[in-house]
Amino acid sequence: MIFLDTHVVIWLYAGHVKKLSTAVIEQIENNELCISQVVRLELQYLFEIGRLTVTPEVIIKDLKKSIGLKVSAMQVEHVFDQAMVYAWTRDVFDRLITAEAEAAGLVLITKDQKIRENYVQAFW
Repeated sequence: MIFLDTHVVIWLYAGHVKKLSTAVIEQIENNELCISQVVRLELQYLFEIGRLTVTPEVIIKDLKKSIGLKVSAMQVEHVFDQAMVYAWTRDVFDRLITAEAEAAGLVLITKDQKIRENYVQAFW
């Protein structure tokens, strides 16, 4: 199982597969896919500020059907415990998404350079 960062979820939903590297496409095709509840929250935030035109529920429902996307049920306490040690970012979404991936011991698919520099299992 691998975790997907928010921008990857948006690109998959929008059909912007060309934005993904060949290695990422291969990982997506060959693994179970999961997102943090924090990705769901970030999608809601992006919808509220007008950067997305559909709700998180629409995106997640579509990706559950098309690629078998799962939503993590990890306890928030474990995520927050891991996030407390991340001083490398002030972006709360990046901090929590990465913390959950690390707490679960999973690869995180992300194009975000800062995450990739600080989380050894970040992949692009």
